[in-house]
Amino acid sequence: MTPTTLRLGLVANPPPSTPFVLPSRTNWDRLFQLLFDELLTPPPSVNHPAPKVIAPIAEVVALKPAASTGSPSTTIVNQDAPSPSNSQTTPETQSPIIPNIVKEDNQDVAHMNNDPFFSIPIPKNKVQLVARGYRQEEGIDFEVSFAPVARLEAIRIFLAFAAHMNMVVYQIHLKTAFLNGNLREEVYVSHPDRFVDLDNPNHMYKLKKALYRLKQAPCVWYDMLSSFLISQDFSKGSVDRTLFIRRDGKELLLVQIYVDDIIFTASTPELCDLFAKIMCLKFKMSMMGKISFFIGLQISQSLRGIYINQSKYALESLKKYGFDSCDLVDTPMVEKSKLDEDKEGKTIDPSHYHGMIGTLLYLTANRPDLQFSICMCARYQARPIEKHLHAVKRIFRYLRGTVNRRLWYLKDSSIALTAFADADHAGCQDTRRNTSGSMQFLGDRLSKHIDIRYHFIKEHVENGMIELYFVNTEYQLANIFTKALGRERVEFLINKLGMRSFTPKTLKQLADEVEE
Repeated sequence: MTPTTLRLGLVANPPPSTPFVLPSRTNWDRLFQLLFDELLTPPPSVNHPAPKVIAPIAEVVALKPAASTGSPSTTIVNQDAPSPSNSQTTPETQSPIIPNIVKEDNQDVAHMNNDPFFSIPIPKNKVQLVARGYRQEEGIDFEVSFAPVARLEAIRIFLAFAAHMNMVVYQIHLKTAFLNGNLREEVYVSHPDRFVDLDNPNHMYKLKKALYRLKQAPCVWYDMLSSFLISQDFSKGSVDRTLFIRRDGKELLLVQIYVDDIIFTASTPELCDLFAKIMCLKFKMSMMGKISFFIGLQISQSLRGIYINQSKYALESLKKYGFDSCDLVDTPMVEKSKLDEDKEGKTIDPSHYHGMIGTLLYLTANRPDLQFSICMCARYQARPIEKHLHAVKRIFRYLRGTVNRRLWYLKDSSIALTAFADADHAGCQDTRRNTSGSMQFLGDRLSKHIDIRYHFIKEHVENGMIELYFVNTEYQLANIFTKALGRERVEFLINKLGMRSFTPKTLKQLADEVEE
């Protein structure tokens, strides 16, 4: 044998160093005898039902399309599924490229049951096609990128109202939500790497729908969802643009959206079923049942009310910063603490300090008792020193002992709006500025804890919509937002804020009461 040039320009392999000897017929027979015996005369004890082998064919054969709903549909093909060449199936689902002789012969797959590698799962990589939104320029590639999302205060008000009306709250998740948005601008994307069209390598794709990571994707998705809900007889909230309301006579259906996560409740179960059906016909979605976990909030419902807490997030945060086992304290900040900038203090790693503050800040969504101490420590993120770090560590130690503390919205509670506001006098040690805070009770439970909006309140006082009363410090519930308090005072205010501590076992017992 000598090297020869093949038709495609490739060079054949060079001759081996030892001459090739053709095996004898006897050697060939010995080599393949065992294979022939197993193939032609399988042992009688072996069971070869086809379902285990032909099951994957459902993953590679496209399902029959459902009835048209006027919305785009997709077909999912599992490219990692085994080849159906040796499987038994009906002519309706069998691929036409498989020969008839293979369709009728299923006896040669029995040996796969004895293969130690046959049942080992193959790792699969999930790939998502996204746009390079960081290359877009405002005014050229997009005009508007803002899309409203539900504020935490709005979610608490939603839950408080549901508790007042004795309604059950449900949640759904919309899959690939951004892909439903219709683009207003002309957007072109290049071919993905390794998927270049060889016939048109210099062509571009023009998008009709939004892709993830496009700057305008959240905006067009909100516009599309908003238009759809309005077409279904919903009205949009005048203040909260993520709240949608539908009235059928005396019956009420409320929907709150947070990008692709939706919570909803209604005065009757039939309205809840109707909304789920409407959304299912239009979008690809998963029904998640009664609300239990929403944007980091753990929510439990029972006959007695709705409970909100963040114990899971709190435990993860404590473990992250090494406080899962520590000495406990009774208050988040030392009473009458006077934190200041202290330019002579020893500086610490600012990135570590920033991370601790950021982690704690999200807990204020459910823990108003942490609000003042966290915001006080957050003032010194530009140049944190050791005493600032000690103050933050104290908050973690307080959190460790109060992980199960949560807001509790009572069923059938009052819906009257009551607010408390407080301000200290030149409380900041560095600038001598005042610290102000307020809380709003929707019924008997806290729904908002934010700074005072002066002009808004002034207008409504002048119009007679709001009445103002002076409250002595002893009865001022907003004190917890303006100063560091002692243990007894903190416990008193926490009780007045409607916060309770329930263990997971107690919550489970309360939730089971719904089913009885």
